[in-house]
Amino acid sequence: MALWTVTDPQRLTLDEPVLRLDVRLISGRLNIVGTDGPARVEVSEVKRKLIIETRDGVLTIRHEKERTWPGFIWWIGNLGRRLKVDVSVAVPRETLADLRLVDGSLVASGLRAGLDARVTSGKITLLGLDGPVTAKLVSGSVEALGVGGDLTMETISGELTLADSTAGRVRGSTVSGSITCDLDNPAGGEIRLTTTSGEITVRVREDSELNVRLHTLSGRITSAFGGLAADGRKDVRGVIGAGLGTLDVSSTSGNIALLASPVGDEEADR
Repeated sequence: MALWTVTDPQRLTLDEPVLRLDVRLISGRLNIVGTDGPARVEVSEVKRKLIIETRDGVLTIRHEKERTWPGFIWWIGNLGRRLKVDVSVAVPRETLADLRLVDGSLVASGLRAGLDARVTSGKITLLGLDGPVTAKLVSGSVEALGVGGDLTMETISGELTLADSTAGRVRGSTVSGSITCDLDNPAGGEIRLTTTSGEITVRVREDSELNVRLHTLSGRITSAFGGLAADGRKDVRGVIGAGLGTLDVSSTSGNIALLASPVGDEEADR
């Protein structure tokens, strides 16, 4: 076990192995990267005591608790400035991560064992992750690039963007905001996207194997796959290829566009 109380910018190299990362921060920037070598923590900015602890393979990073709970107006006007931090953490790629941030930006890359990231207000960026991945916000956006495994993205007010994904299972939902997905999902994948107020744009490979359902109450549906049957312009159902997977897209108020990405010659010959 090791314990540090950080009040000034500094770098720490941890001797103990790290199997799990737990972060609980109030305000600021958090950057997590999976890498080789021992775990490292770099604190570039800190305005209130930061507690860093390792115990039984778990690395914990958190703000020191307030002695008293301030009034709401004081919290909005002062807490973010008083507790703002800038923290970067490097951990082994197979580390399981559980990340919480009230206000700010969170970037995670290179992890393979799974990640659960939750931000109240801000932005989540996911790069090259694998395993079960969850990203949830109340207000803000999620951007995911090169994510595999199972992916869940949720926000109440904000945009969801997913590109170069090979995730076998994708869940994306927003109440107010758009969803943009560029998918390279394996056969048998399951993709479900929903928004209450906002447009959804999905691009899948032209050789995809999907059962497709596109539905909107007060929007328009367009599709690059001519074989899909349409019920007016509000409900489109059909099968692409052998239909081994599922694509279910729904918007209460917003347009839906299904696009096709070409397959390279070297892939088509496989």
